[in-house]
Amino acid sequence: MGFPMRYKSAIGALICVLLAIAPGRSVAVEEDALWSALRTPGHAVVMRHALAPGTGDPPNFALGDCSTQRNLSGEGRDQARRIGERFRANGVETSGVFSSQWCRCLETAELLGLGPVEELPSLNSFFRQRELRDPQTGALRDWLAGRALDRPVILVTHQVNVTALTGVFPASGEVVIIRRAEDGEISVVGSIRTE
Repeated sequence: MGFPMRYKSAIGALICVLLAIAPGRSVAVEEDALWSALRTPGHAVVMRHALAPGTGDPPNFALGDCSTQRNLSGEGRDQARRIGERFRANGVETSGVFSSQWCRCLETAELLGLGPVEELPSLNSFFRQRELRDPQTGALRDWLAGRALDRPVILVTHQVNVTALTGVFPASGEVVIIRRAEDGEISVVGSIRTE
């Protein structure tokens, strides 16, 4: 003897609700584990700058002149502030913050509000100079190998840099948490989308 039709419909609806809830719960648990990892020694964040409409930079690009660069939009500035709030909400009140010298990265890093921002040339984009990919990524690996990483470190950079170091193709503002092993090898713990 089976269930009456009205019970079958109710059971089906309950299963749908549970399936809809389960993935969200899994993501929340995973995200908690990622934030927890970041708070332990040997971990760092490599993140892509917040929303800056377009691709690359204009032909008249000049490193020290923001008016010649692709910059954060108002939405990007709001996103950067929200990312900083998420760090604080997850126990990262202050951090060592390092940035590419591009204006959109420096502004993202400043708007996080997690500490003084230091420029780090090995985080600069090589989008238009692909021949710099390997030497620059090597310099960043060496820099990471020389850091104590005893407190959270945040590196604000560009998609090409994040991908070269981690293999992750990040969205704007995506936070990629990495682990540096004792031998200096870098591995990806996971990433958090912030859009």
